[in-house]
Amino acid sequence: MGSAEEDYNFVFKVVLIGESGVGKTNLLSRFTRNEFNHDSRTTIGVEFSTRTILVGDAAVKAQIWDTAGLERYRAITSAYYRGAVGALVVFDITKHQTYDVVDRWLKELYDHAEASIVVMLVGNKTDLAQAREVPMEEAKMFADNNGLLFVETSALDSTNVEEAFETILKEIFYKVQKQKQRSSQSNTVSLASESPASTAPAQAERRPCCVAL
Repeated sequence: MGSAEEDYNFVFKVVLIGESGVGKTNLLSRFTRNEFNHDSRTTIGVEFSTRTILVGDAAVKAQIWDTAGLERYRAITSAYYRGAVGALVVFDITKHQTYDVVDRWLKELYDHAEASIVVMLVGNKTDLAQAREVPMEEAKMFADNNGLLFVETSALDSTNVEEAFETILKEIFYKVQKQKQRSSQSNTVSLASESPASTAPAQAERRPCCVAL
């Protein structure tokens, strides 16, 4: 799956956020390990996994953080937004209440992350379409109105999981490339307001890169 984990050009920190039970952990495990656990437990605090993919000629290492959706863990997770350059805001298409609070999750995200963060709205569990409570058109319109990427997925049957992560990683990559071009033109080193720890290319091949929390 992708190129060797230790051989990469960029590291991007991406966070998964949303209510408990919407399938964040299984989206992560499906993308990074091609696994699905019917009995996955509630995430406590934060867990993360990595996977490296090719974007053009560049090896991009995604460091994907799975944040707890339960209220009592929220204070633990807020610090983990720091340094994130991408976020997937996940809701369950069969539970409208998980969609109703997307605004709140976005507010929390923008309160703790850089304003330049790339955000995707993800409607998960399309395998349960017969129990759908959130119309796709409604969620798509919300995403468009708020400048978000949008996709519907199923971690259970793998529908659009690869596409979701690859789309947001490519969007981040192209954004970083544009910022690098602007920076070189103005003889500056920083990539706009984004965290250099998360977006800077490795200084030498195979050199590990750290993400500041």
